[in-house]
Amino acid sequence: MAVRADFHMHSCHSGDGNIPMEEMIRQAVSAGMEWICFTEHQDFDYPAIPDMPEDLFLLDTGAYVRDLLRCREQFAEKIRIGFGVELGLQPHLAAKHKQYVRTSQFDFVIASSHICHRRDPYYPSFYAGRSEEEAYREYFHSVLENIRSFEEFDVYGHLDYVVRYGPSKDREYTYEAYRDILDQILLSLVQAGKGLELNTGGLKQGLREPNPCRAILRRYRALGGEIITVGSDAHTPDAVGYEFDKAAEILRDCGFSYYATFEERTPKYHKL
Repeated sequence: MAVRADFHMHSCHSGDGNIPMEEMIRQAVSAGMEWICFTEHQDFDYPAIPDMPEDLFLLDTGAYVRDLLRCREQFAEKIRIGFGVELGLQPHLAAKHKQYVRTSQFDFVIASSHICHRRDPYYPSFYAGRSEEEAYREYFHSVLENIRSFEEFDVYGHLDYVVRYGPSKDREYTYEAYRDILDQILLSLVQAGKGLELNTGGLKQGLREPNPCRAILRRYRALGGEIITVGSDAHTPDAVGYEFDKAAEILRDCGFSYYATFEERTPKYHKL
């Protein structure tokens, strides 16, 4: 396996996870991973969901740290375990996110767009009453808004996350159809020295390609982007390291020779 570092994983410390850290770690060891990073969800001001706790996606950072330190000691001879977070960006939260990141001493920060103008693309209501293209475009414009309002992150996660849940998924989706806005996003990332994540979670859910698609990855590389991490977005053990061999092939095809890991917010490069 060319990629032996899964840098997007969740456990019971994420609002949408219920698997103990130990189980995720044991599976990572079994799968041949040498380095993993938990990136638990932190979504401040997540819109209320009927019949769900208001604090569903608020991370108890203290409890998370204590559990992670215990697991680091338990598995010290078997695998490296990074301390990461997946921040659900919204422009009005930029100052709050900045303070949170600067006081938490993370190894790695993924910026993600889970909420688009107070709505979650996970739900069908986001697409109701308009074309799929209109919905996707609104989402991509919100990503650009987030990048322009907040810079305290290392990579942007699952950049075209919206296609996981659109009416036709990625069957009719292409980079070329959204080139105008996607190029603005990619140029902003490159100019700010930020990375992209190749996320295999979409493949696990039946998409044709990972998030983002290979055309976006290729374009990021052509624009001078160099920082690329690989993550499964695993919430359960069976997803850890999912299709990482395919991920390596895609990265090589897109012009990458290395993938990155992070320690103390500093990238380290590993040959594919």
